[in-house]
Amino acid sequence: MAEALPLEQVRVANFGWSWLGPVAGQTLAFMGAEVYKIESRARIDINRTIPPFAEGIADPDRSLQNHAAWAGNRSITLNLKKPEAQELARQFVTHCDVAMENFGPSVMDKLNIGYEKLRAVKPDIVLVSMPAAGLHGPLKGVRTYGMSLSSITGLDSLTGYTGGPPIPMEMAFPDPMGGMTGAMGALLALNYRDRTGKGQHVDYSQQEGVMQLVAPAFMDYAMNGRVAGPMSNRHPLGVAAPHGVFPCSGNDRWISIAVVTDEEWEGLLGAMGRPEWARAPEFAKTADRVANIDALHERLAAWTQGFDDHELAGRLQEQGVAAAPVADVADLMNDPHYRARGTFIEVTHHLGFKETIHGAYVKTSRSEVEVRPGPTIGQDNDHVFKEMMQIPEKRFRQLVEDQVIY
Repeated sequence: MAEALPLEQVRVANFGWSWLGPVAGQTLAFMGAEVYKIESRARIDINRTIPPFAEGIADPDRSLQNHAAWAGNRSITLNLKKPEAQELARQFVTHCDVAMENFGPSVMDKLNIGYEKLRAVKPDIVLVSMPAAGLHGPLKGVRTYGMSLSSITGLDSLTGYTGGPPIPMEMAFPDPMGGMTGAMGALLALNYRDRTGKGQHVDYSQQEGVMQLVAPAFMDYAMNGRVAGPMSNRHPLGVAAPHGVFPCSGNDRWISIAVVTDEEWEGLLGAMGRPEWARAPEFAKTADRVANIDALHERLAAWTQGFDDHELAGRLQEQGVAAAPVADVADLMNDPHYRARGTFIEVTHHLGFKETIHGAYVKTSRSEVEVRPGPTIGQDNDHVFKEMMQIPEKRFRQLVEDQVIY
C-alpha cells in the first residue's frame, strides 16, 4: 500500500492566473497538497478560453488547456471586486497553510488580501508572491508575459543566428519554470513555519529566476568584458564542433549533434564510415574543427539529410556521440520513454469525456499521485463554503444570487 504523499496535510489558496499560477498550484498538488483555485465568472480565466475544446463544444469547462494547466487544482468562485468576496477570501485563508499569487505588486493589497491582511487573520500563513520583477525596486510595476520576461532578462540577446539580430523564443517557458520555482519557495517557507511556528511572505521575482539561464554569459562579461550575442547553435564557449542541428530525411526532420572531444569525433567518423573529407587536416583536432566550423557543418548536413532522424540518433549514440532527434509534439505523445514514465496520461473528466494531459512530473518512490484534470468553474463551492466554512444554506444562496460567490 502506497504511503501518504508528503504534503497531504497542506491546504493552498491559489489566487494565481495565466500559466505560472496554475503550475505553481499543480506542483504542490502533485506532492499531495489540497489546492484551490480562486476564480470568477466575472473574469473568465484565460486558460478556459483556449481551444481545443472537448467534443468541439466551446465552453470554459471544456478547454484542454485548462485541464492540463490546472491539473490537480480544485476551484471556488469569488468575485474579488466585491468587498464581501474579499472578506470570504480572508476567511478561507484561515483554513489554509499557503496562499499563492502572481499579480503585480499592488493587486493583492487593492483586493484587501495582501500579506498584512492575511496574517492578521492567519498569523502563520505563508504567502508566495511571484510578480514579474519582484515586490520592490524600480521595475516592480513592469507588466510582462512569459515571452517578454526572456527579453528583460537578457536571454533574448543570446538567441538568433550568428551575426544577426536577436530572435526571441516562441515558447513562454518562464511561466512553467516560474511556477515550479515558486512552489519550491512555498516548501522552504513551510519548513520554516514547521520549525518556528512563524509564517512569512515569499518574494519570488520571475525575472531573477529566468536570469539564471544567462549566468555563463554574465560571468563572461564580469570576468572578461565580453558581451555575448546570437551565435546560432554553436557552443557558447567555442569548444565543440560540430555543434548544431542538422537536416534529416522527411518533412522538416532534424537531428542535434554535439562533439566536444577528439574521442567523440572518432565515434562520429566511425558512424560516417570515415569519409575522405572528414579526415582532412582542417578537421583533425577540436581546435581545427572549431576554426572551420562552417565548412564542417555544411559537409555534415549533406550526410545527415540521407537518414531518418531517430535511426541516425541511435546509430550515433552507439558510437558515443551526443545526438538526439529534434522531437515535435507528435513525437512526444508517441515516445515509448514518455509513455513508460506516464509523462502524458489519458484521464476521464468528470463531465464524461476522455482526454490526454500531463502526468505528474513530481514522482516519489514511496507514493503515487492521482492526477485529476483541471476543475470546472466553482466545482468545490459547496464543499468549501458550506462544509468547511460553515456558511448557512440561506446565506450561501444569497451570496450566489448577489454574484459574490460567482
